[in-house]
Amino acid sequence: MTGLLVVTAVPAEAEAIRAGLTAPAAPDGTASPDGTVPPDVTVLPVGVGPAVAGAATARLLALAEAAGRPYRAVVSAGIAGGFVGRVAVGGTVLADRSVAADLGAESPAGFIPVEDLGMPPELLGGGRIVPADPGLLARLRAALPGATVGTVLTVSTVTGTAASTAALAERHPDAVAEAMEGYGVAVAAAQAGVPFAELRTVSNPIGPRDRNAWRMREAFAALTAAAAALH
Repeated sequence: MTGLLVVTAVPAEAEAIRAGLTAPAAPDGTASPDGTVPPDVTVLPVGVGPAVAGAATARLLALAEAAGRPYRAVVSAGIAGGFVGRVAVGGTVLADRSVAADLGAESPAGFIPVEDLGMPPELLGGGRIVPADPGLLARLRAALPGATVGTVLTVSTVTGTAASTAALAERHPDAVAEAMEGYGVAVAAAQAGVPFAELRTVSNPIGPRDRNAWRMREAFAALTAAAAALH
């Protein structure tokens, strides 16, 4: 069996994770001189959004299985927006479940989740909500005791107004962050029977789009620090 597959949206996220995974060369924790990632961890950028992330992850899992070296687990990792009052900018988040937040229909009465439209779960990849693997999540929580644990929403359109933020927060009172790939990766993992988890660090508060409020450097630094938990 092959080791852990870590997928990100973009190369910068993958580079931040690889920096935190640099294999130690000595018991004192000094970094290896060649800066290599442990051989049991594969880190790859697979694209932005749930569709391409899910498709690319499914392909990677299928190729590994066909080669007789299936991955033992998959982690969707990267930066995210965080709900104000639920997680701080620069904070680390572990998803207890990944939710397709905008999979459904609009109506005069508000948003209708897709499962309430009469579609059976088997046509939805098992449902709009995919829980993290309990064992994998427990190991990550033990390695990252300061992380905030809660629902991470997957959206195809990043939230950018006060009204949409309020509506999303009301629909998902246990949500701590939103990103664009977790649910797609989760479905691919579920279809392959591979444990899944989602790890995020927060670059900005969810709300009216304001690039001056983004703290990308802090989020990438937090991602590098959190990556040590993936050894």
